[in-house]
Amino acid sequence: MKAPCLALLFLASLLPGVAQETFAGLKSVLSEAEWKRAGLDRLTPDEIGVVDAALIRHLAQRAPAPVAALTPDPDPARKPGWLERFGLPTFDSDWRDVPPLRAKVVAWETRNRFRLDNGQVWEGFEPIRMELVGRSIEIQARPRGQYGLVVEGTNTAVRVYRLR
Repeated sequence: MKAPCLALLFLASLLPGVAQETFAGLKSVLSEAEWKRAGLDRLTPDEIGVVDAALIRHLAQRAPAPVAALTPDPDPARKPGWLERFGLPTFDSDWRDVPPLRAKVVAWETRNRFRLDNGQVWEGFEPIRMELVGRSIEIQARPRGQYGLVVEGTNTAVRVYRLR
């Protein structure tokens, strides 16, 4: 049992120095409370070395994340708006181009929160006073990133937002 552990430790020491620089060991990553809670305080130094070697090997095999290519501005003469200068989102896309979401309500989660058949959970900004379970609904985009709930057979819309 100890021979394979020592062999793994030896192989881990042969990994490129970069991999070992990126991971200093499990003990340095976890706090003392996490170390004890995970039960790692009961392991021998050889067993901890095997876990560290496996993590180092995993980190060495990971490919670096690809760098996103910068897309040139289609209109270089355009000046950025004040929202863009502060890194805030702009609302350039027309909300009227967003297709409505059509689904069926399967359950209430709270008084004002409902779940759809596609798994999404939505909640109303104001109280929803109609029964929705089993009914087909439509969620339509509104200006400034808002959404409106339209229930089949009714003439009213309720402002809603998506939770999940």
